[in-house]
Amino acid sequence: MKHLRFAFILTILPLLVVCRADAASRQPDSLSIKIGQMLMIGFRGLDVNSEPRLRADIQKRGIGGVVLFDYDVLSSSPVRNIESPAQLLNLTTGLQSISSIPLFIAIDQEGGKVCRLKTSRGFPPTVSAAHLGKIDNRDSTKMAAANTAALLRSLKINMNLAPVVDLNTNPENPVIGRLGRSFSKNPDKVTRIAGIFVDEFHAAGIIPALKHFPGHGSSTTDTHKDFTDITATWSKKELEPYRKLIRNGYNDPVMTAHVFNAGLDSLHPATLSKAVVDGLLRQELHFTGVVISDDMQMKAISGLYGLETAIRLAIDAGVDIMLFGNNTTAYDPEIAEKASGIIRKLVEQGAIPQQRIDDSYRRIMALKQRTLYPRQ
Repeated sequence: MKHLRFAFILTILPLLVVCRADAASRQPDSLSIKIGQMLMIGFRGLDVNSEPRLRADIQKRGIGGVVLFDYDVLSSSPVRNIESPAQLLNLTTGLQSISSIPLFIAIDQEGGKVCRLKTSRGFPPTVSAAHLGKIDNRDSTKMAAANTAALLRSLKINMNLAPVVDLNTNPENPVIGRLGRSFSKNPDKVTRIAGIFVDEFHAAGIIPALKHFPGHGSSTTDTHKDFTDITATWSKKELEPYRKLIRNGYNDPVMTAHVFNAGLDSLHPATLSKAVVDGLLRQELHFTGVVISDDMQMKAISGLYGLETAIRLAIDAGVDIMLFGNNTTAYDPEIAEKASGIIRKLVEQGAIPQQRIDDSYRRIMALKQRTLYPRQ
């Protein structure tokens, strides 16, 4: 029944009409729902009632997803969304219960240092990508990937913003190499190991997301903190894991990087670049799935662009889901309302074609229909 109900929503939503005047004042219209699905939001709180605006973001603005963190960077507090397995399951269950369209519930559970589900909170230990690449053992990789997938499934987290397919071309990279987030500098090894993770995630019903396109491994600075120029260090071999996985049928999300490469786009970083997202990823590599931005509040974007400009450029570039983690440069409980309002205004003014919103909505909903509803 759930599958049929979801298919019905997907079919009739573009024609959605609310007949009663009083209902019209309460119900989001078709465009609002489509725009909402393009937003993934971070929030504070251990349950659905902790952040007063969260319920409205889900029910009124119809946001398509949330992202969970274990640590609140801005307040330097270990209290954010994750306290224990039981509490987390209660949170994820509660989130889905108040959403009419199933939410993407995402997390960065890469293993090693980038691990939101820590042993100190009662979760099992993990190993880093660098460790798996060093031992290069298929069985060990399958076990690590399967354990992560099973854990996420048990907690009703349905999207892992992993695996990282950045090449370890700069071991001193402050955000990739030094943190052990890359499997290897060898693109064939990265492709092979990432493919195992994708397969194990699929087997457990977890959505993977390859990152960070078009490659973050050669950077010397951190996009969380500053403008990051990889023009002199990036090479085309950093595209190989994406190229090969997409050629082999990968059609789950790809996350963009905020890196700047003048050889690819002389004006904008990758997330905001039509040449990179539409041209390189979609046209050259033939990717047809959902594109997710890295956190739009990172300094590499928010420090250089106003919110409206960043949103307009990201959508024009071909980004389908914009992630606002609310955990880097600012915590803004109104970010979903602001972003959705900006997108609507841009559409109404003609700065963004309605067709772009429709294209992203179809890709997002096709992914949800394929992954968030089990076969009956």
